Amino acid sequence: MKRVIQGRKTTLLGGLLVLSCLYGGFATAQESRPTEASSPHSGQFEEEATLPLDDLRKFTEVFSRIKEAYVEEVSDKKLLESAIKGMLSGLDPHSAYLEPTEYEALEESTTGEFGGLGIEVGMEDGFVKVIAPIDDTPAQRAGVQAGDLIIKLGDEPVKGMTLQDAVTRMRGKPGTILTLTIMRDGESAPIEIDVERAIIKVTSIKSRMLEPGYGYVRITQFQDETGGQFVDAIEKLIANHGGDLDGLIIDVRNNPGGILQAAVETSDALLDEGLIVYTEGRIQSSRLRFNAKAGDVANGAPIVVLINGGSASASEILAGALQDHERAVVMGTRSFGKGSVQTVIPLDETHAIKMTTARYFTPDGRSIQARGIAPDIEVRPATLTEIEGGPFFSEASLSGHLENGEGDIRPEDRESNGNPEIDRDYQLRSALNLLKGLGILTRRGDRAE
Repeated sequence: MKRVIQGRKTTLLGGLLVLSCLYGGFATAQESRPTEASSPHSGQFEEEATLPLDDLRKFTEVFSRIKEAYVEEVSDKKLLESAIKGMLSGLDPHSAYLEPTEYEALEESTTGEFGGLGIEVGMEDGFVKVIAPIDDTPAQRAGVQAGDLIIKLGDEPVKGMTLQDAVTRMRGKPGTILTLTIMRDGESAPIEIDVERAIIKVTSIKSRMLEPGYGYVRITQFQDETGGQFVDAIEKLIANHGGDLDGLIIDVRNNPGGILQAAVETSDALLDEGLIVYTEGRIQSSRLRFNAKAGDVANGAPIVVLINGGSASASEILAGALQDHERAVVMGTRSFGKGSVQTVIPLDETHAIKMTTARYFTPDGRSIQARGIAPDIEVRPATLTEIEGGPFFSEASLSGHLENGEGDIRPEDRESNGNPEIDRDYQLRSALNLLKGLGILTRRGDRAE
């Protein structure tokens, strides 16, 4: 059944729900109703707190002392903006004050084209941690890996920088090179990686047939049009196969997330009914519920979803929804665990604040925050090496053996030459083998009936 998914256009005029902040020049957003938090007179908070007068006096005292005695003269504007930055950065790693450069980058990112390195980052112990490199970007091609800890940007130590400061330094003119000094698990010494900045165009959906009947869809991140592109990709795989798929692999490894609505639409495409995800926060507009509509674009084909530690936010919504509804087997390693929702609230034409306003939950009520999605079957990355064995003799090698009576060995009984891509990717190979096993059992069951 063909399903038409209509996504809402992203806008910066109201509050924006943001599921993932992809730095090195990237962030993603999803339109929502203007939030009560954008108005100081909304009256929607559950309880009215009294002003902390002692703390406000302390603030004005510090402000005054800096104005009078700091070694250099500081403008009121700089002090107040620094205070705003401190208020937000002290809340959690994803809340921030967006100055013109960051605000413009947020707006550009919703198109899937942006400038930078192509990595999603966060802060850990004062350093910049790589959540995931984005497919087909300079960072990925240079060898940056999920989990890397960036300790220097060029010649500047990261310690002491805010996340926004680090992001600003990672952005730059396309064609220029930035040297990242990285600490990596398993390495005794820092690694230096040169990354050439570029204008990055991210392709959200990639699809192909791995073997006859077994489709593969890679979602690199969730953008405005991802839901519709996902449906189109599945329908093309079915059409090219000439019938329903025997199995489908959805790969969201190192997918750092993106737009909430895109994750909902992608999940909806595979579910006939039920809750997909819901969010809970203090204000009414942050309490949302998304339900599936009838229709499964894959027509019930068995599904394996591949995840890893770089699968975050919207990727976890998809994996969690399909897992809770028992629509897919989730395979790989535990996901990143970003289960919070950020709202971007414009302050004027060039400034905004990005503030965490809600947590999201899977259909069964699981919060993913700081916990992640645990795979149904854990499969860690590995390199397989075939063992060269000696020659084996079979019945056919014996002198005077009886003939089979059915002629030569059938083509399907001969050894396969294999698929080099699948042979290199142990997790993908495991997913394909699982689907084949499920298919064998299904066909045997059909014959038994």
